[in-house]
Amino acid sequence: MWDNAPLLRFIANMMFAGCALAVLYGATRYVVHVPALLPLQYVRLEAVPQRVVPEEVLRVAREEIDGNLLTVNIDHLRQVLEQLPWVRQVGIRRQFPDGLVVQVEEHEAVARWNNNALVNRQGEVFVADSELNLPDFIGPTGTSAEVLAAHTRFSQQIAGLGLQVKQLALTPRHAWQMKLDNDVVLELGREDVEQRLARFVTTYPYSLANIQGGLKYVDLRYRNGFAIKG
Repeated sequence: MWDNAPLLRFIANMMFAGCALAVLYGATRYVVHVPALLPLQYVRLEAVPQRVVPEEVLRVAREEIDGNLLTVNIDHLRQVLEQLPWVRQVGIRRQFPDGLVVQVEEHEAVARWNNNALVNRQGEVFVADSELNLPDFIGPTGTSAEVLAAHTRFSQQIAGLGLQVKQLALTPRHAWQMKLDNDVVLELGREDVEQRLARFVTTYPYSLANIQGGLKYVDLRYRNGFAIKG
């Protein structure tokens, strides 16, 4: 081996190349982490949000940024910003040579959830303060999307009556109860819910809407009829 000149030259070249790569890697890593290189000068919102406070987004971003344009932890910053009220998702991109651009997707509230949270258009639960007049959803944990989908179907069924769903509740046993905006409560149960509601829609204009003293409660869980309370 030691008298094999080509082999020795090959080994020497490989060792030299390895040392050069190690030096280059170390130098690059050092340079990249030098704060003075590509320092972050600004954070900009791509669009002005409607409910999220822009100043709050920028304040949190400034507090959480550590490093320069290349080393800033984008994933960490995104996770922190997504904890702010009304923020659903955040997108962040580097803008050379010295900035970050933040895109905020806001929650769009469509209902209240269990009296302590809100439901967005995707059926997700989030916590925020809202002065909006929204229907009330009640249900077990993890069922917000199911309740939202049912609300959409039921609302379409009763639209012709000029009524709206004020409250929709799903019990742990998967039974449905609905309160309309005229405060009439409909007991729909667990089975054939759409058919039961259709029976109410068909009957209401002709015999239920004009009940003396006002209709308060309709139990639609009977096979061939329903029970009412005035």
